[in-house]
Amino acid sequence: MNVKEEIFDWLYSLVIAFTCALLINAFLFHPTRVQGSSMEPTLQSNNYLLVSKIPHTLGQLPEYGDIVIIDSRVQRERTWKDDLIDPMHTYLTMTKLITEPDHHVWVKRVIGKPGDSLEFKDHKVYRNGIALDEPYTKEPMSYTSENKIIVPENHIFVMGDNRNNSSDSRYIGSVPKNQVLGKVVYKL
Repeated sequence: MNVKEEIFDWLYSLVIAFTCALLINAFLFHPTRVQGSSMEPTLQSNNYLLVSKIPHTLGQLPEYGDIVIIDSRVQRERTWKDDLIDPMHTYLTMTKLITEPDHHVWVKRVIGKPGDSLEFKDHKVYRNGIALDEPYTKEPMSYTSENKIIVPENHIFVMGDNRNNSSDSRYIGSVPKNQVLGKVVYKL
């Protein structure tokens, strides 16, 4: 084998490996890192997470209490290109090749599903008239609202466990199903 063939074989192998890694990260599993304190005490800033993207790929809604990764740009239509670009950005950030974090990708907990009625009063969240038992929250919630929220079809309502220090569905609204990028399956 001459040098040209050897170089071509190496390049071909690298392209195949990169393509496989990209597809796995875009559609099956994706590592990410927690940025910020909105999920304390459950998750700390800089915790590494393994996210299953299978529910996103199959268009499934998460369950109550699931910790999910969402695209917070809910007013923008998400495309398959985003599914390919986001993992690349995460890897570049994790390896410190770039320092700009993905501020639109948030880690939150599922509180409401389609058709649910949510209220915020007495330092608690009420789903369909019943106060939620939430031992995972950091402290009693100071947020209250006179408005009842009905979660639309094919949407979820998410909140951070650190309710007094979290940007979540209380501010961006319900999250469309296609903006739910995956479910956290493992914390490192």
